[in-house]
Amino acid sequence: MNKILQSTSFKRISIFVVIAIAIYAMKSMINLILLTFIFAFLMDRLVQFIERKIPLNRRLIVVISYASIVGLLSYGLVMYLPMIAGEITALIKQLTAFYTTKHDNIVLNYVMSRMEEIKISSYLEQGFTFVLKYFTDISKIGLQILLALLMSLFFLLEKPRLIVFTKKFRTSKVAPIYSEIEFFARKFVGTFGKVIEAQLIIAVVNCILTTISLWILDFPQLGGLSIMIFILGLIPVAGVIISIIPLAIIAYSIGGLIKVLYVGIAIMIIHGIEAYILNPNLMSSKTNLPVFYTFIVLIFSEHFFGVWGLIVGIPVFVFFLDVLEVTESKKR
Repeated sequence: MNKILQSTSFKRISIFVVIAIAIYAMKSMINLILLTFIFAFLMDRLVQFIERKIPLNRRLIVVISYASIVGLLSYGLVMYLPMIAGEITALIKQLTAFYTTKHDNIVLNYVMSRMEEIKISSYLEQGFTFVLKYFTDISKIGLQILLALLMSLFFLLEKPRLIVFTKKFRTSKVAPIYSEIEFFARKFVGTFGKVIEAQLIIAVVNCILTTISLWILDFPQLGGLSIMIFILGLIPVAGVIISIIPLAIIAYSIGGLIKVLYVGIAIMIIHGIEAYILNPNLMSSKTNLPVFYTFIVLIFSEHFFGVWGLIVGIPVFVFFLDVLEVTESKKR
């Protein structure tokens, strides 16, 4: 029993359980914690990239980077937010009209009747209610984003000093606990952060390519559609499948089945680029999960963590795989 209690594995598991309980106790602040980590990680990668290209003072690069991004975001919100809000409203009306209208196509009418039987309208109503509630609480979300930006800014400005100060715990009375926390922190940054970064890059590329394809196919409300595609692109695998449904409905309403076929071909080509070019180059072999595992993780993470679970579920699962050292066997 003493050997078990003094073993490294027991200490590591105990400390991990304590960390998990502490995070659960702070669940009301989970938005702020995740946003701060994501902003700090992504901006740190950007600062390191600029630092390698341009020999400037690190703090100056941090300040200029944050000022540029905040300025661009503010300009975009002021100039394009009313237009995008109008396009999203028109998009919702178009989807609702399609759902409530009778169609000449027998197969389509059968599908719509089956959807009515499983009460898909109630799920759509719940989804729209959730979205409206989320956006009506925009002041709280805006405050959390602002606080996360400020905290990540202060972190990056004092990063070298923070590293030196934190290392003092290695020689303190809590050195055994610190060493285990440092182990989990390194694993977390090395897996969770990189997977989030890769998901963001893939979502941006997917959004740009899909928006260009929809522009060529003469789709309306491109602003609202591009935001929808970007947000769904942050969800691994399932995001592409979910985005096909509204795109197919709009394609059918503006051009019939031939337009739906064109959209399907465009989505398959873009998904092929994502699966065979972007994923292998951006994701490590540990994140190359089977589709079944991906859906299981997304279902459970959404149940326990809500919308955040769809975005961070896969990175957290990959973090657990890395901690447990679940790796692919080396090829001979």
